[in-house]
Amino acid sequence: MEEFLGLPSRPPKPRERGWTHVIDKGLTLPEVSGILDLAGAYIDIVKLGWGTSYVTPNLAEKLRLYRDAGIPIVCGGTLLEAAVARGRLDEFRRWTSQHGFTHIEVSDGTIDLERGRKVELIESLAADFIVLSEVGTKDSERIYAPYQWVAWIKEELEAGAFKVITEARESGTSGIFRQTGEVRSGLIDEIVHEVPIGKLLFEAPQKEQQAWFIKQFGADVNLGNIAPAEVIPLETLRLGLRSDTMLDLLLRDLPHV
Repeated sequence: MEEFLGLPSRPPKPRERGWTHVIDKGLTLPEVSGILDLAGAYIDIVKLGWGTSYVTPNLAEKLRLYRDAGIPIVCGGTLLEAAVARGRLDEFRRWTSQHGFTHIEVSDGTIDLERGRKVELIESLAADFIVLSEVGTKDSERIYAPYQWVAWIKEELEAGAFKVITEARESGTSGIFRQTGEVRSGLIDEIVHEVPIGKLLFEAPQKEQQAWFIKQFGADVNLGNIAPAEVIPLETLRLGLRSDTMLDLLLRDLPHV
């Protein structure tokens, strides 16, 4: 396709920045095929939300579709939390290995996991998998101070996490966001001041949240928990092909605009 607008450049896949992390909450095989045909070029990783992978009857076929498209898959961290709480970590490792998962999410958004134990989990799993750890809680009433977020993120990166996800839930109403969905901008400022932004993956399921991050940090900010139907709309935000970001990206080189 001829490119005549002078769009912002995006790094090619596989890329380490500008990730679009998609949440699959139970797509059918035809739906997976459809989204891959339409938007597979813009998807960097797919998360099978919370414990959905464990109850998906056609899991092997679904994983094959994603792998054939060159897209890695990760289980939601809630599944690992359940395995840890029930003392089934070895079984979890065996199950994920048997299914060919290369990426693992380590979170503690639901269970109370002692910090040292979480760091040990990251270190152990990083020996065999690419680990995406997650900081923050799913409880919108629980607020952590920015210095705690920074310390935990640094600790988990040092333990072997490839990237650290900042929690927001699939609703975008907890963790780095207020219950209204508003960005906790002071928290984000403190985090990115201390941590390389390429090592962070911000959960941002709502369009206004995605636009905020893109305007603050550019087209190649890592964004997560993106609904499959929002992959192409997000790419237009990244390229300035939507009014929310057009002035900041596509038209920023035009002084008269």
